[in-house]
Amino acid sequence: MKATIWHNPKCGTSRKTLAILEETPGVEVEVIEYLKNPPAAEKLAQLYADAGITPQQGLRLRGTDAEERGLPQADDAAVLAAMAAEPILIERPLVETENGVRLCRPQEKVQEIL
Repeated sequence: MKATIWHNPKCGTSRKTLAILEETPGVEVEVIEYLKNPPAAEKLAQLYADAGITPQQGLRLRGTDAEERGLPQADDAAVLAAMAAEPILIERPLVETENGVRLCRPQEKVQEIL
């Protein structure tokens, strides 16, 4: 099974999620450092739809100016455009497998799609 993780190596939860993926037999991991290679707004929309969450639920508030900018109340298109332009606004880690997508906070949520 292939698993793609949108990863920030400075984030403890992201590192723990990556470790779970790497320690799971039969899982081939693709790591995308999303701060260096941000996903397009269209890809983010697909990930959130597949995860069953809204873009606002995937918005990182801590350590960002998202609240000051009114992003939690903004429409999906505005949130997705902001995330694509400034990937620090993307809550991490997102993991995609053939079984679905999860925002892995806490990291154990990754088990739901393995």
